[in-house]
Amino acid sequence: MSVERICLPDRDVALRVVPMPADLNQNGDVFGGWVMSQVDVAGAIPAMRRARGKVATVSVNSFQFKQPVSVGDIVSLYAEIVRVGRTSITVRVEVYAERNFAPTTVVKVTEAELTYVAIDADGSKRAIPEEINTQNGIESRG
Repeated sequence: MSVERICLPDRDVALRVVPMPADLNQNGDVFGGWVMSQVDVAGAIPAMRRARGKVATVSVNSFQFKQPVSVGDIVSLYAEIVRVGRTSITVRVEVYAERNFAPTTVVKVTEAELTYVAIDADGSKRAIPEEINTQNGIESRG
């Protein structure tokens, strides 16, 4: 069986973690719930930046496990905003694992899409501010 060789994406990583033995399920793989929580954290990072404040997860639109995650894997999570509404932000998260370090193998283990809502100090929905574009160090709206 031929395995397609892949590399980590050439973009900023949102989160990088290493699972520990306490994160294992009865089969010896990392709990799916552990992976889901890391995806939620990674997805919230660009959402908080875009919302310029707190966000809350309101839905997991899709979640696909492609490969198991093992203790000792270096797990890299990449998150990008795919949609911005009046109060909500949808983020796509891709998860890769680096394993077998001689030579290193990279596998895509999970992909997901989550929606967050911007919230105020009381936990109520709030409008997402206009996007600020910075070009040549100058902020502009639009």
